[in-house]
Amino acid sequence: MKSIIFIFVAAIIIFIYGAINYYIGYRGWHSLAVSISFLNRKVYWVVFWLVVSAYPAAQILERFLPAVISRWITITGAYWIAAMFYFLLIIMLIDFIRLVDRFFGILPEAIKVNPLTPLTTGGVVLALVTGILVYGTFNALNPEITRYDLVIDKKPDSVKKLDIIMVSDIHLGSIVRTNRLQKLVEEAYRLNPDLILFSGDIVDQSMEPTEVDNMVNVFGNMQARFGKFAVPGNHEYISGHADDAFAYLEQAGFRVLRDEYVKVADSFYVVGRDNTSHQGPRTVRRQLSELMEEVDRSLPVILLDHEPNDLANARENGVDLQLSGHTHRGQLFPNHLITGWMYEGLGSVAERTPEPNSLVRIRNLGSTHSGRK
Repeated sequence: MKSIIFIFVAAIIIFIYGAINYYIGYRGWHSLAVSISFLNRKVYWVVFWLVVSAYPAAQILERFLPAVISRWITITGAYWIAAMFYFLLIIMLIDFIRLVDRFFGILPEAIKVNPLTPLTTGGVVLALVTGILVYGTFNALNPEITRYDLVIDKKPDSVKKLDIIMVSDIHLGSIVRTNRLQKLVEEAYRLNPDLILFSGDIVDQSMEPTEVDNMVNVFGNMQARFGKFAVPGNHEYISGHADDAFAYLEQAGFRVLRDEYVKVADSFYVVGRDNTSHQGPRTVRRQLSELMEEVDRSLPVILLDHEPNDLANARENGVDLQLSGHTHRGQLFPNHLITGWMYEGLGSVAERTPEPNSLVRIRNLGSTHSGRK
């Protein structure tokens, strides 16, 4: 029964993906490609569908292709998925304007009868999407620092002020390589934090041995006065190499918390929850109330949980600061409107946070707030 449901769902997803791309390809041909005299229709569609199928093909054939080829197919496919998203939005907007014009005649006649209009429109759309991808790439390659000053109304004896760096959703794998993280590590070194926290999805897919060594070396260079802690995200489990990913992080000096807590410097607690992706017939994530039974709640409590869900439960159990990732702030604009609706509280603190592959710097031990990336 499960196999039938899986096949049915997969068929629906493939159909929707194919229909969206056919719509984009059809409008692209009729607005742009027909004006290019040397472009053959069959060649156009063959190249188009090769690009469209690049990402799913790379995921399916990853084990059978050389690592370099698989990586570049994955990158091509990932860029296409981003391009597809914006092509779809822009083309749908253009077609909506055309539909409105059919009933209300809002467009000047000179534009509608000009034979260069389709080519000009197609060129503008292509340039706009290309510009968005270039900007997105620049943004991903240049991590930002977002600072929050929070105050927790508790007074531990030995620690009055705490500088925390939180990193989330790096997704190291075929696309994001460890050499991309050097700026991140340099910023962490410059900020000289008291605590470094990774809130999941650090590793996305299985990596080559050289990348594993690089990751251990790069993350090993991150130093903090009170240590480095991490929790699993859903992608560590999806990759099928969760234990390996945790081992790499531990080699780099991180303590991976999976439904565990640590009392640090006799002054505050770091509580780390396992991800719900780990749940199955024999494994269930512990209840937060159970996890915190022996936690002294007169001291500040920092909770690491990859997904920002059920914040009321965290408050009820004495959590002062919850740090989460997962949402990527929608990944692509304007999807932050959707994640803001789906997840609690994202319209406040988290709505001003940067994209993935960035640093969040939190200063002070401070008042019952839930900050998340």
